[in-house]
Amino acid sequence: MFKKFDPSNDVSTSTQVKTSVQRGIKSQISHSHPSLTDEIIDHLIPKKPPMVQYKIGPHLMLYCRQEDGSGGDEPVFFQHRDGPILPSLKFVHKYPKVEFTKVTVDKGAIPFLLGGANIMCPGLTNAGGEMPPDDENGPGLEKGDGVVIYAEGKQLALAVGYMIMSSRDIRKKNKGMGIEVSHFLGDGLWETDEIQ
Repeated sequence: MFKKFDPSNDVSTSTQVKTSVQRGIKSQISHSHPSLTDEIIDHLIPKKPPMVQYKIGPHLMLYCRQEDGSGGDEPVFFQHRDGPILPSLKFVHKYPKVEFTKVTVDKGAIPFLLGGANIMCPGLTNAGGEMPPDDENGPGLEKGDGVVIYAEGKQLALAVGYMIMSSRDIRKKNKGMGIEVSHFLGDGLWETDEIQ
C-alpha cells in the first residue's frame, strides 16, 4: 500500500478533521485495540490542535497530528477504504509501552516481511509465531481486525496489517495468506517524517 509512497506526489487533498469525526476515529481505535484506555487515546490524539486528514489516491486516508512550530504534520494513523484504522510504525515505535493488538511471526518470515510480502498462515502457527488465544466465545482475532506485527526475537514492530481470516481459521487451515500487510519498515510511509 505504501511501498512506493511519495508525499510530494501522492497526497492530493488535506482537510482538518472535525471534532465529531475525530471522536469517531478514537472510538474505532479503542474498538480495534481494546487494551488502549480513553486516557491513553486522548494523550495520543489530543483535541487541540485537531488532526489533519490527507487523501492518498482514491481509497486511502492518512490521519496526521499537527506538530508545534515545524509547519508539517506527523502521520499517525491510516485507513484503506472502510477497513480498520491502523497506526503508522513510527507512531508505534514512538510509544513502545502502548499495547496495540499484535501478532508475532516466526524468524523465517522476517526477510519476506521486510520486503513487503503478506504473512502466510505457517508464519503465525510455527514455533515462534504467536496470536491471541481463541476461546469458546470466538476467535482471538476476527477477519478484518487490524494488527501490529512483531517478529520472534525482535523488540520493535516490523509491520502493520489486517487479518484476512480469523485466528481460529489460521490455526485450523494453516495454509494460505493470513494477514495482508499494509505498511512495513522501509516503505514510503516509514521514510516520511512529516507532510507539508
